[in-house]
Amino acid sequence: MTDPLSGNWAAAKRIVVKVGSSLLVGPDGADAHWVAAFAADVARLRARGQQVLVVSSGAVALGRRRLALGRRALTLPEKQAAAAAGQSGLMRAWEEALEPHGIAAAQVLLTRDDTEVRRRWLNARATVETLLALGVVPVVNENDTVVTEEIRYGDNDRLAARVAQMIGADLLVLLSDVDGLYTADPRHDPSAEHLPRVARLTREVEAMAGGANLDDGVGTGGMATKLAAARIASAAGCGTVITLGSRPSPLQAVEDGERATLIGPSTTPAAAYKAWIAGSLAPAGVLVVDAGAAEAVRRGKSLLAAGVRRAEGRFDKGDAVVIRDEAGHEIARGLVRYEAEDAVRILGLKSGAIEAALGYTSGPLVHADDLALAAHSAQA
Repeated sequence: MTDPLSGNWAAAKRIVVKVGSSLLVGPDGADAHWVAAFAADVARLRARGQQVLVVSSGAVALGRRRLALGRRALTLPEKQAAAAAGQSGLMRAWEEALEPHGIAAAQVLLTRDDTEVRRRWLNARATVETLLALGVVPVVNENDTVVTEEIRYGDNDRLAARVAQMIGADLLVLLSDVDGLYTADPRHDPSAEHLPRVARLTREVEAMAGGANLDDGVGTGGMATKLAAARIASAAGCGTVITLGSRPSPLQAVEDGERATLIGPSTTPAAAYKAWIAGSLAPAGVLVVDAGAAEAVRRGKSLLAAGVRRAEGRFDKGDAVVIRDEAGHEIARGLVRYEAEDAVRILGLKSGAIEAALGYTSGPLVHADDLALAAHSAQA
């Protein structure tokens, strides 16, 4: 195995793979042969206990053919219409490829708000986490039929990075039209050198990226957008592999030693998420807890309603809240799983009584995964 993936690929528990339109869409529609070979790749990873999520372009390209819109530039309404017409064909291609391996596929359509607005982010994450736990391969695409701004260059590369961030993925694989990052565009400069590993994305490294490859009239991404996606993933604790996607079973090919570029993460997924909660969110409320709950939170446990004495502020599900003890000391910050009105109704209740009180349950008030201890509490 080549250096880029040694100790990274096989160790990754959760992998996001971005597949572009130029790989999926041929002259006559979806490339069934390529998709079938890639599905075998996915099945192999899953057989050894790894979870795989696919971010798949292709709906607009398939819909363009279905609606006979030709190769001309499309207006925004035409792009949205093409996406609506092509999405069903895209999912059919994935379902037919995965079904022989006994794997179910599930369509997940996201917009930017689903990855950036906290409440929608939490809902999207919960859906994807459930699908993965059920053994399903989520197939994610941007919801191009409802976006209100122009469908932009390289959008699904960044979407793939945001999805990797959202689910705490260990590895993001971007299938490209070249076998990794070079010191210059190898299609135009024969002296360009391949870079098997990039420890840190610098301006010098980003300057090596070429423009988008639009020769086939189906894709919108290029190396520049892949590096932008890698930067997002790196900050989220996720490594990024850029490799050639056009060869059969591209994931197996990289494991067999074919060229790829690994861009390393700058932290771990858990540490990045905790740092985001601790330092990047404006708290919308306060939960005051008793001594037992305070000690449990300090030990890394979830915050249960039974240990909460008081809720302050007007917060919604997914908002950040400060957790304080009865002396007023901040213990932690976290993302609350109930809106303020419902939180007040379940204060002091044991977990088994929440559903009877509200008609539903979302588990603890703040889950341990969504908690970041204050610095003095972490040291205690």
